[in-house]
Amino acid sequence: MLQSHHFIPLNSQDLVNACLQRENADKPSVALVAQRLRAVLHQEAYRTQTELIEAYTPIDPDLDTVNIAHHNTASFDGGHFKMLFEKVLKQANFIRLSRHDLQAALKESSLFNIRLDINFDDFDDVLLYCRGVNQKTETLTQWFGLRKKVISFTNYDRVVLYLRFKTVNSLGDNTQLLGRSGRTMLKLFRNVPKADLEMLFPNTRIGMRTIDKLLIGVPALVSGVVVLTTKLGATLVLLGGLLGFWLGLHHKPVELNVATLLALGAGLGTLAGYCWKQFSTFKNRKLRFAQALTQNLYFKSLDNNAGVFYRLMADAEDEEFKEAFLAWYFLQQRATPMEPSELDYEIEQWFITLNANVKTDFEIDDALNKLERLGLAKNQNGLWLALSAKEAKAHLLNLYCG
Repeated sequence: MLQSHHFIPLNSQDLVNACLQRENADKPSVALVAQRLRAVLHQEAYRTQTELIEAYTPIDPDLDTVNIAHHNTASFDGGHFKMLFEKVLKQANFIRLSRHDLQAALKESSLFNIRLDINFDDFDDVLLYCRGVNQKTETLTQWFGLRKKVISFTNYDRVVLYLRFKTVNSLGDNTQLLGRSGRTMLKLFRNVPKADLEMLFPNTRIGMRTIDKLLIGVPALVSGVVVLTTKLGATLVLLGGLLGFWLGLHHKPVELNVATLLALGAGLGTLAGYCWKQFSTFKNRKLRFAQALTQNLYFKSLDNNAGVFYRLMADAEDEEFKEAFLAWYFLQQRATPMEPSELDYEIEQWFITLNANVKTDFEIDDALNKLERLGLAKNQNGLWLALSAKEAKAHLLNLYCG
């Protein structure tokens, strides 16, 4: 089954090598163009990275340096950082999930049989971005392993979470989040089912599903009736007599001797033990849910906070290079100008010949705009013409050295 991607799921060097293996390729010049194009784009990425670092410093929850600029975090809204961060996400071919998408995901049943609740009042701003959307299947066991069910679900290869926390006063007594007050948290995850997006939030609370409540409540009710009618019968009669005498319902006093006191104590002890057992059953089930959630997140988490945009910068730079290089390479292979749609079709068909399992949705407009900005191609009345390999390598050397 073909899977559609908004990013290019190929290693950049493998992509260049695949182009070099094609016929009519000026291999030395094309290889040098790739090297110099990567260097020019790396310079641009470094400038963006420096801006990101400066913009994130006042709102970084993991900052370990002294702040001599005296930024007031509460009044620093991080708007400039958010703008830069979303720009990098777009360059890395991530897609923003709307609030509607998130709400729809929260309503879906979790693959891990856990009900999770999120308090969005803890945040001033929430952003979710994903990359690599595909359909997967999973076999789930039900009824204590007696039944297996194969389900199909939407999965995201990469998910980025942006959370802007409210100030201390707004967070109230939530001590778990007070250290994040006014800060911006970034998280990067891999292989996240759409139905389990809520597990990525730091203030997620584990709840009991209706089926879980029934699995605990029904046996507890049945066993409770058994305990009351068998082991607590004498105790209930004694307590009823004492209560009736105290309320004036009858005038015959209840004799409290050693035997009745021992019976009363044994009955109350049995009742206390039964209640403790049911409470322990409930807590143990929640602990198993928490363990499942923790283990799942352990293998899905890729990076946190500043580490997220460092990784995303590398991804964005790589995607920018692959898009620009492919558009230039296929364009300069033609002696005559090409229409964008024609060039887009040719590149996407080439991807299919490389990997029959992946259908790449190549962003031709973005790629051509980069070539025009870098001076590697020009638009002539809707038709595009690129510099030759020899012209391009000389032009890129001037850009890099200049």
